Amino acid sequence: MAQLLEYVGSIHIYLGPYRGNPIALYLKRGGANCQIGPKAYPWNDVVGTGETPNKAAADFEEKWKTKGLAPEMFSGPSWEGGIKPERPAPPKPAAPPAAAAPGAAPTAPKPTTPAAAADSSPSGENAG
Repeated sequence: MAQLLEYVGSIHIYLGPYRGNPIALYLKRGGANCQIGPKAYPWNDVVGTGETPNKAAADFEEKWKTKGLAPEMFSGPSWEGGIKPERPAPPKPAAPPAAAAPGAAPTAPKPTTPAAAADSSPSGENAG
């Protein structure tokens, strides 16, 4: 049996001062894989793949941005049916250097400018 395509969103492309017709985006579900892409030539070579429709949508957006169109030449993709592009989690920050003693709190640097030094002096010396 042939796989049915599901409509999941659209993209508008601007050709000069004119707004083109929307290009439909379709979802094709496979065994453990989903694919999202347009069926209109010449844009049909951009296909996002992923385990879920949301991961496929995120992959499609990343591939679409590398297509060579400037951001002002298109709008979207506009997703329908509750699809929210699921991007991978950002990398975790690196651990602090091991040179610091465990349990020791870092100290703030001392002021080096004369104005900052005057601000940090006891209030009784500058009262006048």
